[in-house]
Formats: sequence, C-alpha cells, structure tokens
Amino acid sequence: MEGLKKIIKERRSYYNLSDKSPVSDKEIKELIDFAVLNVPSAFNSQTTRVVLLLNEHHTKLWDIVKDVLLKITGPDKFGPTKEKIETSFQSGYGTILFYEDQSIIRGLQEQFSSYSEKFPGWSEHTSAMHQYAIWMLLEDAGFGATVQHYNPVIDAEVAKTWNINPDWELKCQMPFGIPTAKPGEKEFGPLEKRVLIFE
Repeated sequence: MEGLKKIIKERRSYYNLSDKSPVSDKEIKELIDFAVLNVPSAFNSQTTRVVLLLNEHHTKLWDIVKDVLLKITGPDKFGPTKEKIETSFQSGYGTILFYEDQSIIRGLQEQFSSYSEKFPGWSEHTSAMHQYAIWMLLEDAGFGATVQHYNPVIDAEVAKTWNINPDWELKCQMPFGIPTAKPGEKEFGPLEKRVLIFE
C-alpha cells in the first residue's frame, strides 16, 4: 500500500525531459500492455487504443505539432511555442498517443439505446483511467511525463502519417523521458471542501 501511495504522490507533470530511458523498450511496451489489459471500462467496452511512438516516430510527432502550430500562430509569435515543444516534449524519450474507438461507442449506443447519450462520456472516463494508470507505471519505472492536448489540430496529419484507423479519435499525447528538473510546486485545496464523509 505504501508503495502505491508513493507512486501516486510522486506522479507529477515533468516539463524538462531527456531522451534517456531507465528501462528497455520491451519493458515500456509491457507496462502499456498491462494497463490496456487490466484497466476497466464501462460495459467492458475496451474502447481505448494506444499508440507508442519511439525514436524517429517520437521526433516526427513533435515536428508535426510544430508545423501545424506555426501555421496557426505565424512565425512572429511561434518562438516561445517552439522552445516549449523542443525542451519539454520533443526532448523526451517517447510519446504515447491515447485514442478512443468510436465504432465501439456507436455500436453500444445502438445496442443500449436508453444509455445512448452516456457512452461518449463513459468513453472519456475510460481514456482517463488508462492515461492515469500508464502515467503511474511510467513514474514507477523512473520516467517523468505530462499529458498534452494538441488535438484536434494535429489529428489529420497524425492519422495520415501513421495510418491510424479513422474510427479512432485522438484524446491526448503523453511525452515521457527521464526528468532533468524537479516539477513545480503544487497547491492543494482544503480537503473539507472536496470530500464529504457521513458516518
């Protein structure tokens, strides 16, 4: 129990990453497989899809992000964005892309029409649980990571580059690597405003 508490507490957003890994690529794949196999989903829908990008694929993703954002912001305002991407995300060891398979959601909506409007939200819950589980497993392995949301502006180019199933909807990107600096201070709101207990 104490080990799990330690991982939960020490899992933070690390914005300074190196391109080194404390474990093998095989072990990274195994921890992702473990999470995808064991994290729950509403109606056991298993809607989450995960794409692991390493080496030149990781670098390519963040080149795509930079290219897309340059067109949006323009060259005059792109400098700070480019620096953040290159030092906080692209500088890492790899990136995990989290998707949700919309074909399964549509099938469940047809099968269980009385819950139809709920399935998209439950899919978001499923994705979030997978993100959190993998984030903790990365922390336990010695990595630092963040969750980024450059979707939907990068979706089309990412799907084209890696031939992603068109039914998969991109939810977030998780760059990871060995942290090179401590995370920022975290403030906590009072628990009495966040937790109710009736005994």
